[in-house]
Amino acid sequence: MSDRTLGFCALIFAGLMAWFGHDLQAPFSYEPVGPRAFPLLIALIIALCGAWLMFKHWHAHRKGEAIDWPRLLLMVVYIFGYAMLFETLGFIVATALVTVLIGRLFGGAWGKMILGGVVMSVLFFLLFDRALDVVLPLGLLEFLS
Repeated sequence: MSDRTLGFCALIFAGLMAWFGHDLQAPFSYEPVGPRAFPLLIALIIALCGAWLMFKHWHAHRKGEAIDWPRLLLMVVYIFGYAMLFETLGFIVATALVTVLIGRLFGGAWGKMILGGVVMSVLFFLLFDRALDVVLPLGLLEFLS
Protein backbone atom coordinates (compact mmCIF):
# COMPACT_ATOMS: atom_id res chain seq x y z
CA MET A 1 0.00 0.00 0.00
CA SER A 2 1.31 3.41 -0.81
CA ASP A 3 1.89 5.93 1.93
CA ARG A 4 -0.52 8.33 0.28
CA THR A 5 -3.33 5.78 0.21
CA LEU A 6 -2.79 4.86 3.84
CA GLY A 7 -2.58 8.55 4.78
CA PHE A 8 -5.81 9.28 2.92
CA CYS A 9 -7.56 6.37 4.67
CA ALA A 10 -6.23 7.60 8.02
CA LEU A 11 -7.61 11.10 7.36
CA ILE A 12 -11.03 9.70 6.50
CA PHE A 13 -10.97 7.47 9.59
CA ALA A 14 -9.90 10.41 11.79
CA GLY A 15 -12.68 12.56 10.37
CA LEU A 16 -15.29 9.90 11.05
CA MET A 17 -13.90 9.33 14.53
CA ALA A 18 -14.05 13.05 15.30
CA TRP A 19 -17.55 13.34 13.87
CA PHE A 20 -18.92 10.45 15.94
CA GLY A 21 -16.89 11.38 19.03
CA HIS A 22 -17.77 15.08 19.02
CA ASP A 23 -21.30 14.56 20.35
CA LEU A 24 -20.38 12.15 23.14
CA GLN A 25 -21.83 13.38 26.40
CA ALA A 26 -22.17 11.73 29.76
CA PRO A 27 -25.66 11.57 31.28
CA PHE A 28 -24.16 13.18 34.37
CA SER A 29 -20.95 15.10 34.89
CA TYR A 30 -18.50 12.72 36.52
CA GLU A 31 -15.36 13.90 34.74
CA PRO A 32 -14.04 17.41 34.19
CA VAL A 33 -13.10 16.72 30.57
CA GLY A 34 -15.94 14.42 29.56
CA PRO A 35 -16.01 11.33 27.36
CA ARG A 36 -15.34 13.11 24.07
CA ALA A 37 -11.73 14.04 24.93
CA PHE A 38 -10.28 10.61 24.18
CA PRO A 39 -11.73 10.05 20.68
CA LEU A 40 -11.04 13.63 19.65
CA LEU A 41 -7.41 13.52 20.78
CA ILE A 42 -6.85 10.15 19.11
CA ALA A 43 -8.56 11.46 15.94
CA LEU A 44 -6.21 14.44 15.95
CA ILE A 45 -3.17 12.18 16.28
CA ILE A 46 -4.42 9.88 13.49
CA ALA A 47 -5.14 12.90 11.26
CA LEU A 48 -1.67 14.36 11.81
CA CYS A 49 -0.05 11.01 11.03
CA GLY A 50 -2.26 10.56 7.96
CA ALA A 51 -1.42 14.04 6.68
CA TRP A 52 2.28 13.36 7.22
CA LEU A 53 2.02 10.11 5.26
CA MET A 54 0.21 11.82 2.41
CA PHE A 55 2.55 14.76 2.06
CA LYS A 56 5.97 13.43 3.09
CA HIS A 57 6.72 12.46 -0.50
CA TRP A 58 5.01 15.44 -2.11
CA HIS A 59 7.49 15.59 -4.97
CA ALA A 60 8.24 11.89 -5.21
CA HIS A 61 5.97 10.30 -7.77
CA ARG A 62 5.80 6.54 -7.48
CA LYS A 63 3.82 4.77 -10.11
CA GLY A 64 2.47 1.28 -10.19
CA GLU A 65 2.04 0.83 -6.42
CA ALA A 66 -0.83 -1.49 -5.66
CA ILE A 67 -2.85 -1.39 -2.46
CA ASP A 68 -1.78 -4.13 -0.05
CA TRP A 69 -5.34 -5.33 0.61
CA PRO A 70 -4.44 -8.23 2.94
CA ARG A 71 -2.48 -5.93 5.24
CA LEU A 72 -5.17 -3.24 5.12
CA LEU A 73 -7.93 -5.73 5.92
CA LEU A 74 -5.90 -7.29 8.71
CA MET A 75 -5.43 -3.86 10.25
CA VAL A 76 -9.21 -3.30 10.14
CA VAL A 77 -9.70 -6.67 11.85
CA TYR A 78 -7.20 -5.68 14.55
CA ILE A 79 -8.99 -2.38 15.18
CA PHE A 80 -12.38 -4.13 15.28
CA GLY A 81 -10.98 -6.69 17.74
CA TYR A 82 -9.60 -3.83 19.82
CA ALA A 83 -13.05 -2.26 20.03
CA MET A 84 -14.67 -5.59 20.94
CA LEU A 85 -12.11 -6.53 23.63
CA PHE A 86 -11.46 -3.05 25.02
CA GLU A 87 -13.54 -3.44 28.18
CA THR A 88 -12.76 -7.10 28.77
CA LEU A 89 -8.99 -6.81 28.42
CA GLY A 90 -8.84 -3.23 29.66
CA PHE A 91 -7.25 -0.18 28.10
CA ILE A 92 -3.62 -1.01 28.87
CA VAL A 93 -3.65 -4.64 27.67
CA ALA A 94 -5.87 -4.01 24.62
CA THR A 95 -3.89 -0.94 23.52
CA ALA A 96 -0.53 -2.66 23.97
CA LEU A 97 -1.76 -5.70 22.02
CA VAL A 98 -3.15 -3.73 19.06
CA THR A 99 -0.03 -1.54 18.98
CA VAL A 100 2.22 -4.60 18.78
CA LEU A 101 0.10 -6.26 16.09
CA ILE A 102 -0.15 -3.18 13.88
CA GLY A 103 3.53 -2.42 14.40
CA ARG A 104 4.37 -5.94 13.21
CA LEU A 105 2.22 -5.37 10.10
CA PHE A 106 4.60 -2.57 9.18
CA GLY A 107 7.74 -4.59 9.80
CA GLY A 108 8.59 -3.60 13.36
CA ALA A 109 10.77 -5.94 15.41
CA TRP A 110 9.01 -7.91 18.15
CA GLY A 111 11.10 -6.46 20.96
CA LYS A 112 10.66 -2.86 19.88
CA MET A 113 6.94 -3.31 19.26
CA ILE A 114 6.33 -4.92 22.66
CA LEU A 115 8.34 -2.27 24.49
CA GLY A 116 6.68 0.54 22.53
CA GLY A 117 3.18 -0.90 22.96
CA VAL A 118 3.52 -1.35 26.71
CA VAL A 119 5.13 2.05 27.29
CA MET A 120 2.61 3.84 25.07
CA SER A 121 -0.44 2.16 26.61
CA VAL A 122 0.72 2.82 30.18
CA LEU A 123 1.57 6.48 29.43
CA PHE A 124 -1.77 7.06 27.66
CA PHE A 125 -3.57 5.40 30.56
CA LEU A 126 -1.83 7.66 33.06
CA LEU A 127 -2.51 10.72 30.92
CA PHE A 128 -6.22 10.07 30.40
CA ASP A 129 -7.24 8.18 33.53
CA ARG A 130 -5.10 9.94 36.11
CA ALA A 131 -4.31 13.39 34.69
CA LEU A 132 -7.49 14.13 32.71
CA ASP A 133 -9.89 12.04 34.87
CA VAL A 134 -11.24 10.11 31.87
CA VAL A 135 -12.24 6.77 33.34
CA LEU A 136 -10.72 3.90 31.36
CA PRO A 137 -11.36 0.21 32.01
CA LEU A 138 -8.59 -1.80 33.68
CA GLY A 139 -10.00 -5.17 32.57
CA LEU A 140 -7.47 -7.91 33.33
CA LEU A 141 -5.45 -5.47 35.45
CA GLU A 142 -8.40 -4.65 37.75
CA PHE A 143 -6.48 -6.15 40.68
CA LEU A 144 -4.03 -3.20 40.49
CA SER A 145 -6.61 -0.62 41.55
